[in-house]
Amino acid sequence: MNKTWFSFLTLIALFVGGQQMMAQKQFTLEELNFGGKNYRQFVPENRYTTWWGDELIRTEANQCSVINKKTGKERILFTLDEINKYAVSDCSSQVKNLFSASFPYPRKPLVLLRNGENMRLYNWKTKKTEWCINTADEGEVAEWNANSKATSYIEPKSQQLHIRTADGNDTQLTTDGSREIVYGQSVHRDEFGIHKGMFWAPNGQKLAFYRMDQSMVADYPQVNIFDRIAKCEPDKYPMAGETSHKVTVLVYDLTTKKTVTLQAGDPTDRYFTNISWSPDSKIIYMFELNRDQNDCRLVSYDAQTGKKIAELYRETHDKYVEPQHPITFLPWDNNLFIMQSQRDGYNHLYLYQTNGKLVKQLTKGKWVVLDVIGFNTKDKSIVYTSTEKHALQTNTYTINVKTGKRRLLDNGRGYHSPSLSPSGTFIVDKYSEPTVPRNIEIINTANGKRTQYFEAADPWKEYQVPTYTCGTIKAADGTTDLYYRMVKPANFDENKKYPLVLYVYGGPHAHNVDARWHYASRSWETYMAQKGYILLILDNRGSERRGRDFEQATFRQLGQIEMQDQMKGIEYVKTLPYVDADRIGVHGWSFGGFMTISLMTNYPETFKVGVAGGPVIDWKWYEVMYGERYMDTPQANPEGYSKTSLIPQAKNLKGKLQIIQGTNDKTVVAQHCLSFIAECIKQGTQPDFFVYPGEPHNMRGHQSVHLHERITQYFKDYLK
Repeated sequence: MNKTWFSFLTLIALFVGGQQMMAQKQFTLEELNFGGKNYRQFVPENRYTTWWGDELIRTEANQCSVINKKTGKERILFTLDEINKYAVSDCSSQVKNLFSASFPYPRKPLVLLRNGENMRLYNWKTKKTEWCINTADEGEVAEWNANSKATSYIEPKSQQLHIRTADGNDTQLTTDGSREIVYGQSVHRDEFGIHKGMFWAPNGQKLAFYRMDQSMVADYPQVNIFDRIAKCEPDKYPMAGETSHKVTVLVYDLTTKKTVTLQAGDPTDRYFTNISWSPDSKIIYMFELNRDQNDCRLVSYDAQTGKKIAELYRETHDKYVEPQHPITFLPWDNNLFIMQSQRDGYNHLYLYQTNGKLVKQLTKGKWVVLDVIGFNTKDKSIVYTSTEKHALQTNTYTINVKTGKRRLLDNGRGYHSPSLSPSGTFIVDKYSEPTVPRNIEIINTANGKRTQYFEAADPWKEYQVPTYTCGTIKAADGTTDLYYRMVKPANFDENKKYPLVLYVYGGPHAHNVDARWHYASRSWETYMAQKGYILLILDNRGSERRGRDFEQATFRQLGQIEMQDQMKGIEYVKTLPYVDADRIGVHGWSFGGFMTISLMTNYPETFKVGVAGGPVIDWKWYEVMYGERYMDTPQANPEGYSKTSLIPQAKNLKGKLQIIQGTNDKTVVAQHCLSFIAECIKQGTQPDFFVYPGEPHNMRGHQSVHLHERITQYFKDYLK
């Protein structure tokens, strides 16, 4: 053979072989886990954007650029070097990066920059700092208002609430702040849609804020072991059926320098949530809920005097009512607001007058409105996301308030995360689909025209990737469809028998399967499939996005309906010739840890191995708001608490079970797993136990890599 030709063939063979080798690369947890050293290289590339009026701005570490909404092309607006060249002399310290740059004034060339030491408004046209204020002592809990340029914050050491005005004048509003009297922070343990504790009026002249008195709540004895001598650092933890904290809402007026308390009555055993302001900054609205969480009222208050004005709406239910969203006023009519409710069985939008009169129900159907994104003020429409297209999808719609005409704005597929410009004219639409890692489009809401801006490459293209499929099975009621995801090894052989791991969560306000990339598969599933396992993930009744009755099917008996549905998934996989029915395991965290031990002890012949992280063992040890919503109190529902407790099930443990716990878990306290282990000792059953010292409910940083390697190793030791 001609030597030249032989050399050419050799090169081709080496090239093809190299390509095949590249395609067979194996993942490590350093690449797949969020705490891994190489993780950022293995998630789909992204573009970070924000709005400056109707101008779309890309924010990067070293520059901000204007994006042409018709072409997707970028033009540099200013750079980090420019900021630090011209602004440092005006505001002392340098800006570290521009990722968090924001543009609060649509028609002014001003960018708001924070660097931990100060906050400044920089004019990139005049190259001058127009306003700067020191923020070094504000800590993490702070709220800034664009109209008044005032900042409210909690001083970390004293725990007192302060307001710093635009001229730098600082006023301390409270004197009794402490771990027992908490101001300006999230209350009711972040339930009912609460995520903060300070609420500026639109004009920036009044601040509403929470005061939480938890002096009457029992301490849970968290321990700090990292000091020379370990010390107790107790956490206020109101358990189901026990004494809860008391919350009030106060309002401070920057003009009069006076504080009033909303006259909502005795706060004992009541929840105040979803605080909102009238557009004229004169009235406060909030939802008020009884401790049973089955009687919800929307009430208005005079922000100047604190006096109650009116009860505008009341909703009751024999199970529970759960307000999650504040009311939202129409930008073009201060007498009309949007309220969200599940009262017809699905979360929908309702239009109300400020006197409490229902104008009309705006959306209706056997699907869920997920969120109101904003308004298009020109055509007087609401932009929102919903599951109307499919229960696994999140899509963006606009609805005309007057005509009720609904229109889909995105491509009708996948899982979308839209961001609307202030006028509602444009959307930057980030989305993924089962085979699309990430795409970003710019949408004109008036005509629906979409401009392609960015498409992420597949970061896994050179690796051995499992097969991800999605399907439905019938729930234990025989009629309800449940969605599942299955993950199979890349070199799957249907003639082989594979061990299977059921990954489970199953609780409310969560779902595992949707129309994102790889059907929203967790990276650990990929790691396990690579090691020769099949993974099954099923969203049972009780999980979110399927309507009120779907979620409330588990009321007063958490874990029971969920187990029945999960076992329908197991029945299905046992019919598959490639699943080894003698090698089935289960893993979950938190509610999923509760489900893991529930399944291991109620179906001990089915599950050979389980790993339960931060598991709830008995709901009487869980917090008031969540626990009582779904279970009522132990006093009112003793049968339910008895039936769902895993303490009596300890004797039924047969397979290998590893329990994992962070020693400073303030969500599912260690009393749960320790009590279960104590009962196992009495009954002679043998779970394994591993702790992460000092860690909270979920392992942070690189410890998550260690955690998932440990979970994997346990299945390798006892299931493989």
